[in-house]
Amino acid sequence: MPTPSENMLFGMGNPLLDISAVVDKDFLDKFGLKPNDQILAEDKHKALFEEIVKRNKVEYHAGGSTQNSVKIAQWMLQKPHKVATFFGCIGKDDFGKILKKKAEEAHVDAHYYEQTEEPTGTCAACITGDNRSLVANLAAANCYKKEKHLDLDSNWELVEKAKVYYIAEAATFAKELGFETDDIAVIAHKTQNLPKENAKRQRLVVFTQGKDDTVATVGDEVTMFPVLDIDQNDIVDTNGAGDAFVGGFLFALVQEQSLEECIRAGHYAANVIIRRVGCTFPEKPDFH
Repeated sequence: MPTPSENMLFGMGNPLLDISAVVDKDFLDKFGLKPNDQILAEDKHKALFEEIVKRNKVEYHAGGSTQNSVKIAQWMLQKPHKVATFFGCIGKDDFGKILKKKAEEAHVDAHYYEQTEEPTGTCAACITGDNRSLVANLAAANCYKKEKHLDLDSNWELVEKAKVYYIAEAATFAKELGFETDDIAVIAHKTQNLPKENAKRQRLVVFTQGKDDTVATVGDEVTMFPVLDIDQNDIVDTNGAGDAFVGGFLFALVQEQSLEECIRAGHYAANVIIRRVGCTFPEKPDFH
């Protein structure tokens, strides 16, 4: 099993600064929010992010789907630091400074393209009792310029240094490709048979489906993997479960472990994260 080394895992996506705070009903009403919801910010929500910081005790975390996943892979690896590299776009502002600090605390080697047109992307988690209303403002996350960042020699060297690459945001995949089925096993099989550039390596397709079995295909074989049992009362927040599964999977993949081990690690990470608020984790993993 190869020893993980710096910059072995490369992730690229929309970086968001997660801002969590307990708020009251008046705050939700002011910005027209439902207690339990996930929405993209509109103009009427722009002031929300500054206001939530001013009036409440807040927690900050480096977020966004891909950044969450590489962060969890790094947490499960523990050492060495900076096995995970992350690229994305932020603003030159206070939220950007906090995001850089949070990525550093998570021991992720984040290299952000910084620009002044849009502010750093944020996701506010407005907590009332057991409910969370999520409001995401992608802002700078949508402003990445390949030629001004990815194409720089120093950055491209980090891309070439990596052995495993993860780029998310591939939702509504089956619909886009006109698969005309809701059966996850069939979708996995059809995805497996899509044209492939590198014929030397078999495509591996993995789909998670919440509390139902994880579906994986290699070649013509479709395998179902049951998720870990958990008491419903222990589930605090399922929002980060998918990102966590990917993080656990990547942790095992960079060490060239078997498909079964990759999925076992993914299920472990998701099981840890859903017991906590947000995509957060204890100091050390307990995975054997």
